Amino acid sequence: MSRWIFALPVAALVLFGLLGAWRMLYPAKGEFERVLRTAPEHAFELKEGGEISFFPPPGGEPVAVNLFASWCAPCEAEHKYLMQLAETHPNQLTGILYKDKPENGDAFLERLGNPFSQVALDPDGKGGLDFGLTGVPETFVISGEGDILLHVAGPIDETSLQKISEALGAPRL
Repeated sequence: MSRWIFALPVAALVLFGLLGAWRMLYPAKGEFERVLRTAPEHAFELKEGGEISFFPPPGGEPVAVNLFASWCAPCEAEHKYLMQLAETHPNQLTGILYKDKPENGDAFLERLGNPFSQVALDPDGKGGLDFGLTGVPETFVISGEGDILLHVAGPIDETSLQKISEALGAPRL
């Protein structure tokens, strides 16, 4: 009987280690999201000409930045929510065409509608990496001072649309 008493702490330690390993391999969505980091100082080329940077965003007002691509099926699925967002928050939504050709992006937006006030280009993906992009689509809400207030990894849905809308309507910090 006394030998089992010594095995009990070892078994508890092994169980705790397995639980920790499980949580690291299969984290809950958004668990490793960094909060209140700044937008990258990367200057993106605008499709219409010129450049744009989001640290701080032009006009000093909050903006939503959506990274998308014409080859991305989830980007097409979230597009109706972007159209709603553009309707309720005009001129606060910028698109970044990620690792795609401008003509493909034009065809994509012509077919589905263009919710963006501006479209920036990221042909090599460096700007997306500077944002911390893990895969398109992703949306970032940036404060007027250049802080990332919200990061939506993956396609926008009803719940994230509400969060983005609230963050865009938030007063300046």
